[in-house]
Amino acid sequence: MDNILVVHPRDNVGIALKTIAAGEPVIAQGKELFCALEEIPVSHKVALADIAPDEEIIKYGEPIAVSTQPIQKGRWVHTHNLASGAWKR
Repeated sequence: MDNILVVHPRDNVGIALKTIAAGEPVIAQGKELFCALEEIPVSHKVALADIAPDEEIIKYGEPIAVSTQPIQKGRWVHTHNLASGAWKR
């Protein structure tokens, strides 16, 4: 059963459909993608790929923020590692 939602092929984050425990497989469209590196709270974002500092966070196919530090695939993406609106500079 899927535990994340990936809305658009451009997205570099998925949305947790339930709380995902550290080490738990992350599954979208029936495929196991990787294991979560830390707990991902329900409705929060998980990195689908490694994201470099100052890289856009893409959700729903559109930029929603920019990373403030490197984010590994499987990590929680939230206010501690992104800046909202920074892509509009």
